[in-house]
Amino acid sequence: MHVEQLAGKTLCFAGSGGLDSMTIVSWLKAHGVKVECVTADFGQPDESSLDAVRERMLAAGASAVHIVDLRHNLARAGLEVIKARAFHAGRYWNTTGVARHVLLKGMLETMRSLGLDIVSHGCTGRGNDQVRFQHITNLLEPGFTVYAPWRDPAFLRQFQGRKAMIEYCQAQGLPLKASAEVIYSTDANLLGLTHEAGILESLETAASVVTPTMGVSVLEAAETPQEVTIGFDQGRPCAIDGQRLDALALLERANAIAGRHGIGMHVHLVEDRVIGIKSRGVYEAPGMELLGSCHEYLGQIVFDDSARRLFGHLSELVADHIYRGTWFDKTSAAAMAAIDELSSGMSGEITVRLYKGTLAFVAARGIAGALYNQDNASMEAVGSFSHADSEGYLQATGQSIKMAGLTGAINRLLYQRI
Repeated sequence: MHVEQLAGKTLCFAGSGGLDSMTIVSWLKAHGVKVECVTADFGQPDESSLDAVRERMLAAGASAVHIVDLRHNLARAGLEVIKARAFHAGRYWNTTGVARHVLLKGMLETMRSLGLDIVSHGCTGRGNDQVRFQHITNLLEPGFTVYAPWRDPAFLRQFQGRKAMIEYCQAQGLPLKASAEVIYSTDANLLGLTHEAGILESLETAASVVTPTMGVSVLEAAETPQEVTIGFDQGRPCAIDGQRLDALALLERANAIAGRHGIGMHVHLVEDRVIGIKSRGVYEAPGMELLGSCHEYLGQIVFDDSARRLFGHLSELVADHIYRGTWFDKTSAAAMAAIDELSSGMSGEITVRLYKGTLAFVAARGIAGALYNQDNASMEAVGSFSHADSEGYLQATGQSIKMAGLTGAINRLLYQRI
């Protein structure tokens, strides 16, 4: 869809109050398009006032700005990510990807109440978010239209990049939040921050150039270690240090605790965007890393080998669907249902020690579905499983291996290399 086709119509734009948002809204209004904005309250740690966002979007030409409180929704979604341990390759906790699902759900519901059916966004034609906006809208509201200015030749002819947009906004007298001196881009919500672009595009730029927002760097972390206990109910975090909390309060406290110890900061990842372009990002998600690491320790105690393998496969599938914007589809629903079943015994407490960016296991207590048995695992006593019981097992499993040796079916190349 091109801007000429939108003249005289009203669309709903996902506005953050940043440079791209203000440029696009002003440009659309200049082309005869009426714009209503939806801005999500995600507990953004880098935005002091959403009222300021409203004022910037209105100044840019929006006819209305609808601020939708989605903090609790995002927190609940974040705990689903923890339960599935659905981090993207390189330990990125999918904080932006899952937030897009929550945003579009809230935005589309708002649009239905307003009688609008054209979705618009400021995502570039080279990134993942344009894919997520398209996929999620197509799935939840297949009758709606998605208009992406960054894929409109008319917009691209006028705006080649950030410098052109800044000059445009300055010429229009718009109150920019950003300036040309911003050295990288940040997308923030209460689950974590994604930093990319600018100087981070160079692989000679260290991840430590990013100034943490949700905590501190390892060098600035607290001098005293801290032990923290995370309680789980069927795989979902539910308590910190014995106090049960709702999803939002739990994540806020986890962020505060892990953040002051430099946990989950400066996670560097060169990844493959959905459209095939490699990109470099630096991530911070202290609370998610704390909760996710405790969930991982819990899984070691509860899952047998086949359950661990299945969970790993399901986890990777869910993570990929979140990343690609298809978390609301049937395949994801089936995967999450299987994760629910596997998580039925994942209740109890995990205690860890945080210190200078490190997270170490301390104790596990009250694990309902624990398969670990100290007596059987002990090297000090026989317990209910005798050492001699392994004789029959090894006689049976060793037969095929012995035949391989007799027939010479061994890896001679590897044998020679070592």
